Amino acid sequence: MPLDGVTIQEVGPRDGLQIEQRWVPTGEKIALVNAIADSGIKRIEVSSFVSPKAIPSLKDASEVFAGIKRRPNTIYSALVPNTKGAERAIDAKADELNFVMSASETHNFANMGMTREQSFLELGSVVAIANGASINVNATIATAFGCPFEGPQLTSKITDTIKRYFDLGATSITLADTTGMANPVQVTTLVELSLALVSPNDLTLHFHNTRGLGLINVDAAFRSGARRFDSSLGGLGGCPFAPGASGNVCTEDLVNFFHEIDVPTGINLRELLRLSAELPKLVGHETPGQLAKAGLASDLHPQPNIKRSA
Repeated sequence: MPLDGVTIQEVGPRDGLQIEQRWVPTGEKIALVNAIADSGIKRIEVSSFVSPKAIPSLKDASEVFAGIKRRPNTIYSALVPNTKGAERAIDAKADELNFVMSASETHNFANMGMTREQSFLELGSVVAIANGASINVNATIATAFGCPFEGPQLTSKITDTIKRYFDLGATSITLADTTGMANPVQVTTLVELSLALVSPNDLTLHFHNTRGLGLINVDAAFRSGARRFDSSLGGLGGCPFAPGASGNVCTEDLVNFFHEIDVPTGINLRELLRLSAELPKLVGHETPGQLAKAGLASDLHPQPNIKRSA
């Protein structure tokens, strides 16, 4: 019997491309977003409204939003770090805002240029702006599973942050393993604690495969009740402000994992594989995803033509 389905949000156009050194032309970003939507993915983080000095690879966020083809029942979201970003995202007609701050004070200052308390104040202002436009704000806790500067973060700090996010008006929460420091035991504990505060439909897990534990952590989160996951086509991505950061959990690998254990996603996996095969040409290097290299387990090969010795 099939298990309950999951929702997968594609973050490749934002998190995947933000760390790339090679400029991806605006038209190709637009085509990528449209193709991802055509594969059946219903939630796409299109870009980030941050300073172009900080993330020059996404300086065309407004142009990308203006050029994409909007599919019905698909959410096109934008990452915002502050009120200025929120205003720009709303002007670009983003369907949802993703506000980000870190559990770690050190990483928050490195990533956002402000203290955590200042970020909380910004979130309140962002929510007020979003409410005026009748759109929701998802609030992400970066470094929720560990910080490369401070190490592990107290679970009480994470749950307190969730409570404060809701008090400030956020409608959903993301727990982000920004630099791939999570392990399955830790994931199980934090997901179970979080689901005491957040419904499964409003909690997203954002894992990176930096240390090879990405899908194992997804499995632990799923078994603990999580039903929403971020991922990036080809496994691209990483935080520009964290040492040793590398790619997100790969979308096609993630979809394949769920399909193999009979969990529906509503996504056309073969279409994802086609898109993933085109990524190296787009970004100028090989991508870390595994399924695009190996193919589906159901794709059988002809028997080798081996001559038997007499």
